[in-house]
Amino acid sequence: MAEPSTHPALTGVAAGHGVEGDSHAHGHHPRLQHHFYNMDQQLEASTLGMWVFLVTEIMFFGGLFMAYILYRYWYPDAWAAASNHLNVKMGAANTLVLIVSSLTMVMAVRSAQIGSVRGQIGYLIATIGFGATFLVVKYFEYAEKFEHHLVPGLHFAPPGDHIHAQHPAVGVSEQLFFSLYFIMTGIHAAHMVVGIGIMLIILAMAWKKRFSPSYYGPVEVSGLYWHFVDIVWIFLFPLLYLLGAHLSSGHAG
Repeated sequence: MAEPSTHPALTGVAAGHGVEGDSHAHGHHPRLQHHFYNMDQQLEASTLGMWVFLVTEIMFFGGLFMAYILYRYWYPDAWAAASNHLNVKMGAANTLVLIVSSLTMVMAVRSAQIGSVRGQIGYLIATIGFGATFLVVKYFEYAEKFEHHLVPGLHFAPPGDHIHAQHPAVGVSEQLFFSLYFIMTGIHAAHMVVGIGIMLIILAMAWKKRFSPSYYGPVEVSGLYWHFVDIVWIFLFPLLYLLGAHLSSGHAG
């Protein structure tokens, strides 16, 4: 009777794994989940999952942008007049802050890819700092709106708005603008808070040296979310803040 073959390839096939399964069993990465064959497949699956989630976010914000488009089409003059009450300088400053934060996020991902722990920690702290700066600026901007009675409701009274006093319908249209302004920027700020929370978790993992050139998926996937939040603001800034730039008699408050 012939003795069983001890050839590695045949042994792997007999075990139901094949050559790839044999090497997978012996070269198992400690961060590799059991339902993936290798780290590349795990990264691709994670990235795809985040993109699917971002598609749902695009549909969510898409409804708000569609409402914005319709109301702007119906009330163009009131929309421009209301936009003129926004603080363009604060909006532009926040735009610059988020653009730079995207750069630091990219550098954090790159640092993880090359195994630089110091780079990961430094760039993640910078990213979190820029995100926090954005929220602080947004707080002062919201405070201005309350101070100048630009919050929709019974006490809505844009300063120096004579058109509002003479034509109440225009004032209602301006309230629609500020309603969308608070909804869109408020939801965006909430996403920024979530992003900072995610970055704090990633920072803690980086501090514990969890990432390496073979395992950096969480940094890259969380970076996709951060970039999405930044891109949403890139659209919000011109659509909300720059409509009334041509009105020289408005109040930028």
